[in-house]
Amino acid sequence: MSKIIDYLIDQFKFSSYTPAHMANTKSAIKRIRRISKQTSVNKARKSRYKNALKKMSLLIEGKKKSEAIKFLPKLNSELMKIAKTGIIKKKNASRNVSRITKKIAAI
Repeated sequence: MSKIIDYLIDQFKFSSYTPAHMANTKSAIKRIRRISKQTSVNKARKSRYKNALKKMSLLIEGKKKSEAIKFLPKLNSELMKIAKTGIIKKKNASRNVSRITKKIAAI
């Protein structure tokens, strides 16, 4: 019984997914551990995606065309990596790149 208690989830940290003491089978406990790890990975990826978009929007607002053009391939790569893992959809990433490219051309 003490081994199962070690795997219980902190109810305040993961309250949106599962309340504490819900998992009562081995497989459910393993799933909760896996979901919590995957959630943290997905949050980190989404954060990188949002930061890249923010950086590009700052470059566009600052009218820094040459820096924006240099950053565009990195942004495209970042968006496609995120789309590949399923954080956002591929068409969403393509649409973002397309709109940003148009904004850069308009500077």
